[in-house]
Amino acid sequence: MARFKVSSSAASPTGRFRRSRRAPPPADRTPSKSRSRLFRGFRSVAGQVFALQVLVVVLLVVAAVLALVLEGQRDSTREARNRSVAVAQTFANSPGMVAALASPDPTAILQPRALAAQQASGVDFIVVLNTDGIRYTHPNPARIGQKFVGTFEPALHGEVVTQQLTGTIGPLVQAVVPVYDTNGKVVGLVSAGITISKVSGVVDHQLPLVFGAAAVALALATVGTALASRRLLHQTHGLGPAEMTRMYEHHDAVLHAVREGVLIIGGNGRLLLANDEARRLLDLPADAEGRPVTELGLDREAADQLASGEVINDEVLLTGERLLVVNTRPTDRDGGPDGIVATLRDSTELHAVSDKAQAARKRLKLLYDATVAIGTTFDVMRTAEELASFAVPRFADYVTVDLAPAVLRGEEPPPGEGGPMQRAAVSGVRQDAPFYPVGEEITITPATPLAWSLDTGHAMLDPDLRSSTGWLAQDPERAGQVLAYGVHSVVRVPLRARGVLLGMVRFWRADPSVRFDEDDLSIGEEVAARAALSIDNARRYTREHAMAVTLQRSLLPHGLPEQSALEVASRYLPAQADVSGDWFDVIPLPGARVALVVGDVVGHGLHAAATMGRLRTAVLNFATLDLPPDELLGHLDELVSRLDQDQTASANGDAVTGASCLYAIYDPVSRLCTVARAGHPPPALVHPDGTVEFPDVPAGPPLGLGGLPFSAAELLLPEDSTLVLYTDGLVEDRERDIDEGLALLGRALRQPGRAPEEICDAVFDALLPARPTDDIALLVARTRVLGEDQVAHWDVPSDSAAVGEVRAAVSRQLTEWGLAEMAFVTELILSELVTNAIRYATEPIQVRLLRDRTLICEVSDSSSTSPHLRYAASMDEGGRGLFLVAQFAVRWGTRHTANGKVIWAEQVLEYPE
Repeated sequence: MARFKVSSSAASPTGRFRRSRRAPPPADRTPSKSRSRLFRGFRSVAGQVFALQVLVVVLLVVAAVLALVLEGQRDSTREARNRSVAVAQTFANSPGMVAALASPDPTAILQPRALAAQQASGVDFIVVLNTDGIRYTHPNPARIGQKFVGTFEPALHGEVVTQQLTGTIGPLVQAVVPVYDTNGKVVGLVSAGITISKVSGVVDHQLPLVFGAAAVALALATVGTALASRRLLHQTHGLGPAEMTRMYEHHDAVLHAVREGVLIIGGNGRLLLANDEARRLLDLPADAEGRPVTELGLDREAADQLASGEVINDEVLLTGERLLVVNTRPTDRDGGPDGIVATLRDSTELHAVSDKAQAARKRLKLLYDATVAIGTTFDVMRTAEELASFAVPRFADYVTVDLAPAVLRGEEPPPGEGGPMQRAAVSGVRQDAPFYPVGEEITITPATPLAWSLDTGHAMLDPDLRSSTGWLAQDPERAGQVLAYGVHSVVRVPLRARGVLLGMVRFWRADPSVRFDEDDLSIGEEVAARAALSIDNARRYTREHAMAVTLQRSLLPHGLPEQSALEVASRYLPAQADVSGDWFDVIPLPGARVALVVGDVVGHGLHAAATMGRLRTAVLNFATLDLPPDELLGHLDELVSRLDQDQTASANGDAVTGASCLYAIYDPVSRLCTVARAGHPPPALVHPDGTVEFPDVPAGPPLGLGGLPFSAAELLLPEDSTLVLYTDGLVEDRERDIDEGLALLGRALRQPGRAPEEICDAVFDALLPARPTDDIALLVARTRVLGEDQVAHWDVPSDSAAVGEVRAAVSRQLTEWGLAEMAFVTELILSELVTNAIRYATEPIQVRLLRDRTLICEVSDSSSTSPHLRYAASMDEGGRGLFLVAQFAVRWGTRHTANGKVIWAEQVLEYPE
């Protein structure tokens, strides 16, 4: 290989270019010799550049100073014009101007005002004229009554007149503006003027600074130019134009004599220089220099590599019929120009070896890309689509993937059966190919190549479909359409993984593609083997996911209980990747109250779903105790801690690792909603007018941490307001944070008058991600209120005689409600409850009747002692009161309040026929 080195010195007899060095001058150099050296310095390229740059800098500085001075003069004139017009218009529009002009002696009125305005505004004069141009005012009283000097006639027609003139006080600008009466008629004129020197003073004071700065800039530019010229002098070694021309000729001769192609390409991708060998190797046109590399007729790969500007080391490049070894290096090292220099060596004899290396590289890259692109999810259909999309068009023109129906369901197909297949994916360079569509069931015909591949598990190559007849028996009509479409060859590869036959993938090529060969068959087998493992993994995951979803849905409420306090709608959506432990519940409570619950177990899979079921059952049990929300969460936190300890102690157990929960109780009588949360997002409250807020509910720690108390918040909800409870999967995912999700939720809820079902749909439409990575539970409840005609209450004194009065009042109230048939039983129940309260409890004692879906009797007192049901013996005189209450009531119980307790009993409503 030819090697050469280009030097920046002059040529020497030995073949290298050197510049002869002169001996240093003697110490006693005369002044004439110094002047001679200075003159020769200006004859060099560096000296000429220095002189030219200094001249350009001087001209630029002078032009900048002149421009600044002229601009200052223009600004002064413009400022004088603007100020005179502003002062004249302000004085012309001042109050009393029209009246003063119409007075018998305008001068007496206007002269003091004009002098005061002149002094305040800083102008040189303010003159008021009549329509004939006679002055009413003037700084010099002797000129009052004389004719105005200047043009004022256009102002009589409503125009503003400005003039630049030289008066007795120097160059000035004056303006004349009209004065209008209430009818829009011009009744007078006002002129204001100011000398230009008053507004140009700033520029005049700045001129010395400007000239000083210009001098400094000139000095700095001269020093910089001198340094640049010195660097240029060093780089050119003081050579003159003739010497540099001679050096270029020597270099050019060497460049074109070497037997290695040389290209110099600028930073903009244009060819700057090509020697004779490069022109021959690349077959460059005569006018190649100066044109972009991409427009020289080179192969696309060669043009892209040369235009990329990247460093290339011994890169093998096929261009035309030649195989070239390319090396590129940047030219901008050590301060050189931007671009690259490329060297080319002809290695055509290595063409055959290069083809094999290229094929091997493409094959390895194809297999590597298949590993990365196929199996990105645990979805069987998605994995089949990735296989089909990946192979088109890099390996085949069309790809069809057929899977056993059991595989699509996540099940393992039965062994040894060539049952029907289902089309799972189709991909191609065109969309109108006559293949079976996705979802079509394909019956396998025996004694066909397709059946043979499925039975034996071996791949099969069919390079010429027109000459092959065996495959036509599978579907003669469809096969004819495929041939008419131009498909000419196919590779069939069974999808097998872990000894299980999952399906079949077929790679098709059509005109004008090259037909498949044995190498392609091997590549197809390797790609299919990687895809089969991904499909089998997805199948196994699909089975486990279906089991988890089934368990999750079986543990969630199958229907919402009937109650009158809230109109409720709910949604639940499991994650596509893996089911989590989200749940919700609606729990009717005594006193027509309703509890709303939303929770989320940390983790995924069957364990999370099972833990969710245990926590939901625990919440239902705690709710029967009628505990306040904060106390219920405390008990639930203790339960989660015990579950976590039990799972950790188990050899094969997985820790719960925590959960979040929000528990709310709504009372339709008082419209009070008590809310507490443990590590859960806050609820959203939609007011009847459509405004949305996220109430400030104290954020307790997640369940399972233990040791920290929970706090509850009380919200007074208007009727027809909507409470929205949700899990974090709705407002938070990998694409957005929780603040952005809450903002989107607020916008989705900001519309009044919608039913809970409509709100659920709107929220899912606005916030539901394309592929949820976490479970989503949503509970929307619109509040109702028990009217005053459904509630009755009485205060009871601590006196046994009050029992009869209560019974009589209750009887009257039941008659008003049309429930007279229930009076006897209700009086009996209340008699027992009120008697116990008077005997064993403390005041205040209150009785309340609620007419809801049931008739609810409540007796409240300030004692915290709960009654116990006793079974009296036959000879006992007492102990049967609560027993009778339990016999006549459908349900009864006790709930504790902040001030005592409430004993309640419910009866089924009985209306007369």
